[in-house]
Amino acid sequence: MTTLRLGVAPHRLWADGERELDGVLEAAVFAEELGFDHVIASSHVLETEVGVTPDPLVTLSAIAGATTRIGVVTSVLILPLYNPVVLAHQTATLDRLSRGRFTLGVGTGWDRAEFDAVGVPFDGRGARADAHLARLRTLWRGEDPGLRLGVAPRTPGGPKVWVGGHSDAALRRAVRHGDAWHGSAVEPAALAQVRGRLAELADAHAERDGRAPSPTALTAGGFVVPPGFTAVGRAPGHLLGGERATALSILDELAELAETGLSSYSLWLPVPTPQLHDAMAWLADEVLAALAKPGAAPSR
Repeated sequence: MTTLRLGVAPHRLWADGERELDGVLEAAVFAEELGFDHVIASSHVLETEVGVTPDPLVTLSAIAGATTRIGVVTSVLILPLYNPVVLAHQTATLDRLSRGRFTLGVGTGWDRAEFDAVGVPFDGRGARADAHLARLRTLWRGEDPGLRLGVAPRTPGGPKVWVGGHSDAALRRAVRHGDAWHGSAVEPAALAQVRGRLAELADAHAERDGRAPSPTALTAGGFVVPPGFTAVGRAPGHLLGGERATALSILDELAELAETGLSSYSLWLPVPTPQLHDAMAWLADEVLAALAKPGAAPSR
């Protein structure tokens, strides 16, 4: 049994302005020193009513250069906004220069204004995401007869892909194209339902295509406000461990998620930016340390 892997965002959830992002590299280095498994970066090209977001691939490239061990994960990149050939080259380059530490988490997006700004149709984005994922795999593997990427990925076959979304279409996408499903603020009971539906879709896929897909791992991103810290901004949804979280309530919920099959949990901390390092240190002392003990929150 291995322990549940925990990641963390290197800036607070929904930063109000660019200056709150200036400490991203220092926070990522600190996360590595604390023992977190990976850091995450989300993907919005426009400022929204909830804050600003740095470009995920640029952010993770800088973090990869400033660190040596910690994984770098997009959670999530809005896949239909990107040209698949350009993205295949970018992600192959990041995978190679990070020495295989990169994971591509993808979603289809929800903000029509971003699609309008980029000049990409909002409608049909799910189908384009499916087509893009198939093209990425082909290009990473060097199987496109007419194209060779400028740089091949370091990871054989390309970096791992986590497919986000809770709809049936997203779950099918995870079965067909993903190494893992990537949920958002999912609770144990809901995760059990997702696991069951993924199994049903995998069986249907095998019956239709004559071969079973690889097992789809379960991952998730979520939100946590450690005890002694005050949440900034509007409530982001379900909070890991509850609104008045304790080390025990957080560990209990992580244990339930792990028993249900979750293998990786990525944490967003909606706390004031000056308190981010302290919140990360609390999680390392009270949660990571407990998960490292034999028998704690096993994953499957």
